[in-house]
Amino acid sequence: MSIDADLSIDGISVRDRFLASSQIRPLLDCARLRRARGDFDAARIGSGRSLQRREDIRGDSICWITPPLWPAEQTLLKQLEQLRLELNREGGLGLFELELHYAWYPPGAGYARHVDQPQGRVQRRVSLVLYLNEDWIPAAGGELRIFDAVDGHRDIEPLAGRLVCFLTPGREHAVLPTQCDRLSISGWFRTRD
Repeated sequence: MSIDADLSIDGISVRDRFLASSQIRPLLDCARLRRARGDFDAARIGSGRSLQRREDIRGDSICWITPPLWPAEQTLLKQLEQLRLELNREGGLGLFELELHYAWYPPGAGYARHVDQPQGRVQRRVSLVLYLNEDWIPAAGGELRIFDAVDGHRDIEPLAGRLVCFLTPGREHAVLPTQCDRLSISGWFRTRD
C-alpha cells in the first residue's frame, strides 16, 4: 500500500527503510557537523510574541535544514520532493513546499502532547518524521505517540530509516521521554493557503 493510501485510511503512514542504511550515516554526519558549528537552537513553543522555551513541554534542540546543503541532505530533499509529487498526484493534497529540520532530544527529553498546526494557520497539511537512530532498542523510549479521536494511541519506535507521515490538522501527538540521544528529521508538507 502507498503512503497516500495509508493516509486516506486512518491519516497515518509508517514506512520502514524509507532511507537505505547507506543514507543514514551521512545524514547523521551532517547533523553532527551542524551541531559542532552551533546551528542547533533550543526548541521553543508558541508563536510571535508568545514564543518561549519550556523544557517541561519540549526538550529538544532543532536546526532548520537550509542552504548550503551537504550532498546527503540534497539527496534526501530529492526523495521527499518525489513523495510530495506522489501525494499530490494520488491524493490531490495540493502540497506546495516543505519545511524541514533536525530535532535532537538529549536523554530525559520529550515533547508533550500537541498539534503541529500553529493557531490561526492552516498551511501545514502532512507532518513527517524520519528517524536516524542506529541500533535503537525499545528500552531507550523516545517513541512517537500518535493519539486518535477516542483518546487511544499508537506508539512508534524511532528506528533508523523509518518514515512516519500523518495528516497534520487536529492530529495530537507527543514524543515520549528518551533514555539516550534521539535524532530525527521532522517537518511538514505545506499548502500555499
